[in-house]
Amino acid sequence: MDQSKESQGKNLRKTLKNRHIQLISLGGAIGTGLFYGSGESISLAGPAIIIAYLIGGLAIFMIVRAMSEMSVEDPKSGAFSYYATRYWSKRAGFVSGWNYWMNYVLVSMVELSVVGTFVNFWFPAIPAWVSAAFFLVVITAANLMGVSKFGEFEFWFAIIKIAAIVAMIIGGLAVVVMALPTANGLRASFANWFTVGGGFLPNGLMRHGANGQWTGLLMSLAVVMFSFGGTELIGITAGEASDPRRTIPKATNAIIWRILVFYILTLGVIMAVVPWNAIGKPNAQGMVVSPFVQIFDSVGVHAAAGILNFVCLTAVMSVYNSALYSNSRMLFSLARQGNAPKYLGRLSKGGVPYAGVLTSACIIALAVVVVFLWPQFAFNYLMSIATISAIINWSMIMVTEMLFRRAVARGEGPGDLAGKTGESALNALHFKLPFARVTPWAVLAFLAMIVVLMCFSSSYRVAVIAGPIWLIVLLVSYQLTQRRARQ
Repeated sequence: MDQSKESQGKNLRKTLKNRHIQLISLGGAIGTGLFYGSGESISLAGPAIIIAYLIGGLAIFMIVRAMSEMSVEDPKSGAFSYYATRYWSKRAGFVSGWNYWMNYVLVSMVELSVVGTFVNFWFPAIPAWVSAAFFLVVITAANLMGVSKFGEFEFWFAIIKIAAIVAMIIGGLAVVVMALPTANGLRASFANWFTVGGGFLPNGLMRHGANGQWTGLLMSLAVVMFSFGGTELIGITAGEASDPRRTIPKATNAIIWRILVFYILTLGVIMAVVPWNAIGKPNAQGMVVSPFVQIFDSVGVHAAAGILNFVCLTAVMSVYNSALYSNSRMLFSLARQGNAPKYLGRLSKGGVPYAGVLTSACIIALAVVVVFLWPQFAFNYLMSIATISAIINWSMIMVTEMLFRRAVARGEGPGDLAGKTGESALNALHFKLPFARVTPWAVLAFLAMIVVLMCFSSSYRVAVIAGPIWLIVLLVSYQLTQRRARQ
């Protein structure tokens, strides 16, 4: 047997521990969308963005619960694609897997497109594409070192983010309690939510502005949903978890607290210190910096701003690290299903799907070119296309969960569910989706509403057009691969 065939016979290593999975799921969700994109969402909704994060957070929590219900019973690498293949159809598995892969390619491009913003905080002369290229190489190398090493990298990346966000919250609250003046001339106070720039809901639910752009609470939901992309990464880790029946539920249930603390409380404190209508505006040097950096700049603590800028940079790299990890596992799973070239199923001696890592990294390298040629396009349009790709993925998860439950009720469930039928089989599920009869339909309706709202945004409208085209490309590609397989 040659080495390639031998490597294909190996399996991924189940060496991710509970602390790794907890922090990986956190790392995938806290990145550009929160540290950088939150400025855009705040400008759309004002302080009411807190409500948008509550609504979007509840939806994403239910999506992850649906994913985790299946992952706990049948933990597999490339979970979305595997479950869609088994409980829906091979075509659905193909579409789900390749769409998820493309989603994280786009997310990676978004992350790399803004990395230069954080590097330029210290080194304004360094071109953005140089920063993108440097971190692309570093993170790719880290992903080739083995899943346990990846877990450690992501663990410490996430620890840095958590420590910084907690410190920022404590520092911001101290500024509010002491009512310190800011560079904007206002004293820090939670009353600023209701007294600055038109109050708590300055743009209403939806408003057509003088510049021709729609704003308001509803319009912010698309940006908010992009921020939550990555939380479903828990499902990908299940195939390499040492104890998925314990770790997956624990990580999933913690999501709601992360949303409350790391999104809602954090942004609430920022808007108490920095007036919401000043967030995202150029600073004295003419640069648009993260709201997290603005909060310290506004009270004159420039050293702390530099530290927090480093944390923002770390957060972006953390998301890219998670993206490359999940993409390589998805390609590995697709190859094992026969839905991708066989070489993508190869593993290194350390159990790393190196072919998937390198292939994904090469495609993501296009981000360096995109950042160099179209810096504004890189963030605005890539983020919108990534959002529609995520919506396709989330919708397929909810449909697959309903089909999974039907299979379980027929006695075709995985593991110890096999042979059990009806309500007794469904009651035997170890980690049930709450209100499973109505939740998938409610989430699907919510996601459909997001797509409709995207039609009102010039930045997101292109994604609504690109989404159906992308689905047609995937369906045609599937038919072509099946035709070749029969020849």
